[in-house]
Amino acid sequence: MKDKSIGAVILAAGKGTRMNSDLAKVLHPIGGRPMLAYSVDLARAVGAERIVAVIGHQAQQVRELCAAPGLLFVEQRPQLGTGHAVLQAREAFSGFAGRVLILCGDVPLLKTATIAALIDHHDATGAAVTVMTVVLPDPGNYGRVVKEANGEVMKIVEARDATAAEKEIREINTGIYCADCEFLFAAVTRIGNCNAQREYYLTDIMEIARQDGVRAQAYVAEEAVEVMGINTPEELAYARRVVAAWEEVPRAGDAGKRI
Repeated sequence: MKDKSIGAVILAAGKGTRMNSDLAKVLHPIGGRPMLAYSVDLARAVGAERIVAVIGHQAQQVRELCAAPGLLFVEQRPQLGTGHAVLQAREAFSGFAGRVLILCGDVPLLKTATIAALIDHHDATGAAVTVMTVVLPDPGNYGRVVKEANGEVMKIVEARDATAAEKEIREINTGIYCADCEFLFAAVTRIGNCNAQREYYLTDIMEIARQDGVRAQAYVAEEAVEVMGINTPEELAYARRVVAAWEEVPRAGDAGKRI
């Protein structure tokens, strides 16, 4: 029987060049709190026992402004991609045998119920790794999720590396995962960087799962807004409006809470 404990790795090392700001992206305030705080709250809400934030840009400021009980920080230097980022958390998960969530520090609107559904899907399918996806009318530059006819994930291909046929796929990678700890940290050591950006993509763990004969699944989120990454001042302004609306809902109802 699988260990049912939960841990979380939060990717928070990026600078956020499109924010047009000197402030690290995850430090931009939403509702009076750093953006990163929302991912930490989310991990706690689903019962994460270990929470590790992978930081890089303005690391000391992130440590100071986002410090919280039980939150560990590890630094990614240099920054060589998402797979390399997760690898930095391996030592912090020594002796942990449960499931590990990969969350993004710039995705503050994701609801607890959606992450709980991802975990449930992961457990119910017996997968070694499950990626959260969403279907978009125009997938643009997002990574495409390539599936078998039975729904098993074959691979995730970055838009810049995709064939013309793969670019027609509308189901995209959100960058959010649930994976068995042992599989995850063994897999990230095997990721290569033979791609256009010469980076170590976490997405490659889906193909590694297939190579190892274990299941790679996808859970499709219903609301694209929940998995929206905050990359521009306009997206930040939108997130602030959403969070403000949460706070305005009377406590008698749950409609506006992050559930």
